[in-house]
Amino acid sequence: AMLKEIPDVEDLKAVPDAHVPVIKMKFSGIEIDLLYARLALPQLPDDLDISTETVLRSVDEKTVLSLNGCRVTDQILRLVPNIKSFRTTLRCLKLWAKRRGVYSNVMGFLGGVNWAILAARVCQLYPNAAPSVLLSKFFRVFKDWNWPCPVMLCDIDHGSLGLLVWDPRMNPRDRMHRFPIITPAYPCMNSSYNVSESTKRVMLLEFERGFEVCERLAAHNSENWSELFEKADFFSLYKNYLTIEVASETESDHLAWFGWVESRCRQLVMKVEKASAGSLQAHPWPFPYDLTPTASAIFLGLHKTGVVNRTEVNLTAAVDDFKSQLKEGWMGFKVGMTVNVRHIKKKHLPDYVFPNGRPSSHKIKTPRQSGTDSKEPREEATSNADDTVEEAKAPSASDMPASGDTESEANPAPVGNGVASQAPESQEGPKRPRHTFDGDGETEAENERKKSRTAPVPDDFQDDAKAEVDTVKAETVCTSKSDP
Repeated sequence: AMLKEIPDVEDLKAVPDAHVPVIKMKFSGIEIDLLYARLALPQLPDDLDISTETVLRSVDEKTVLSLNGCRVTDQILRLVPNIKSFRTTLRCLKLWAKRRGVYSNVMGFLGGVNWAILAARVCQLYPNAAPSVLLSKFFRVFKDWNWPCPVMLCDIDHGSLGLLVWDPRMNPRDRMHRFPIITPAYPCMNSSYNVSESTKRVMLLEFERGFEVCERLAAHNSENWSELFEKADFFSLYKNYLTIEVASETESDHLAWFGWVESRCRQLVMKVEKASAGSLQAHPWPFPYDLTPTASAIFLGLHKTGVVNRTEVNLTAAVDDFKSQLKEGWMGFKVGMTVNVRHIKKKHLPDYVFPNGRPSSHKIKTPRQSGTDSKEPREEATSNADDTVEEAKAPSASDMPASGDTESEANPAPVGNGVASQAPESQEGPKRPRHTFDGDGETEAENERKKSRTAPVPDDFQDDAKAEVDTVKAETVCTSKSDP
């Protein structure tokens, strides 16, 4: 109630059911995660030192997790050789991670403490290097890191209070972690447990790209770092996407409901991996779209790995299970809160994901009759009404399906009121299940349309909009030790 009365506070929402309970908000445009801890003390002294173990006595697990954030931050600053170089490097890494779409712990990527530990480890390896060199070394070290070997700044402290610490030799669950980044303060734990195979692949690709860009800058002795900080063009990377549409009846309900759905998106990513036996991966985009005050959308790109040779993948059960867990796993669920998961082709993406205008290569082109000057579309093309999509509009709560219902088709309409008519169902066999993909990541209906065309719709896209960039000045190298 106190925070709501402050005019500079925006997007205030509590996520009490998260692994670490948090109050998320924007204060004067700055995103803040506010944690809460209840200590077993009659009163708090002015000189309270939370870095000691005694502050953890007789407290609950959630309080230990909340206090661990501050304790880890203080310990990192004690372990880095040069705090000024560390802070400059970390600021550059956070900017880079946000521009490339890999800064979000809740979506399965890395958060602030994760990037801080990785930056601190590079500072330990190159204690006398300038920030410009540390940034380049960061990509060199972690693109080739032997995951799941853990990243640690110091030996694990087992403490004297008997609290559970990260130890894969003793804890079977710890052996399943794919991207372990261990906090240096007691109780030491894996701060990146949310990382999945899908998000791990995306981050490793970004590390590789960052290394290649830094190598080109060094080869040309360039001080223009703008290429490194270019925004990722997420909506040109994949042929197929999933969109999660979330809506509520009131704005206050929507903040709580959307916060819960967003915190569980990583579960859908893992369900896609499991349902496809590793042949499909889902790349979550950590920037949701607020369509109206009571409706939002989240996008995930679908990537075919080629690990398992499967002719088709049915995601219907995974989607239904995800929806069921959202409703049954949250005590605050109300009538009118809806979630809808749809499959969308790249060429059918709604216009609101292109704030600078839809690139010409993303526009749907109607096949023409060859050998004539007629401007009328081919008869074969007009019979496939799915090739024409009306402009998508932002949905309101009334546009969404009934509470908990989801209508997912092989080629559904874009988010909102966009309409995509279905081609007549074949009489030769039963209708395929929704969310079904064939071996090359395309739906069967799309493949059948391609066979009937003499002038296929091109599927190579490139965003022409220029990304906003920042320029980071290269600094002088003092002394750099040899590579580890």
